[in-house]
Amino acid sequence: MAIVDVRLPPTHTDEGLRAALAARKRTPGLPILILSAHVEQLYARELLADQAGGVGYLLKDRVFTDAQFTDALYTVARGGTVMDPEVVAKLLAKRPSQMTRLSEREREVLALMDEGRSNSAIAQRLFITDKAVSKHCTSIFAKLNLPPDEDDNRRVLAVLAYLNS
Repeated sequence: MAIVDVRLPPTHTDEGLRAALAARKRTPGLPILILSAHVEQLYARELLADQAGGVGYLLKDRVFTDAQFTDALYTVARGGTVMDPEVVAKLLAKRPSQMTRLSEREREVLALMDEGRSNSAIAQRLFITDKAVSKHCTSIFAKLNLPPDEDDNRRVLAVLAYLNS
């Protein structure tokens, strides 16, 4: 497991995150727990987009007890995700909820995404084609202002927006 601060010497920019992600490339699935004094939205998105193992992002000043910290360690070590609520709030604040713009079918597709279903499983559940699900996903991403970006996992961000609505 890698437990790192985002900002490390010598430049105090993003050395910790880069070191953790490099370690994960060498050891796929390596659990990573990031500790930081600040919410770094890009870093949180990069961690969520990876989906290669357990991940955590905690703010140092909000870890109040040893039990909280060890609970987070065990969760991440087992492959789970631990995100400080302030980190999640900042991620969602950048992408305001626009659920009202989605059609009823798009909301159904997004609800099934929230259940962790693949496009094929969504198609089977809604009795539509895989291609139709793909078109609905593309429309959802457009309506939620989630353009293609290699640093973001649009599916995760769409589900976060859905959960926040």
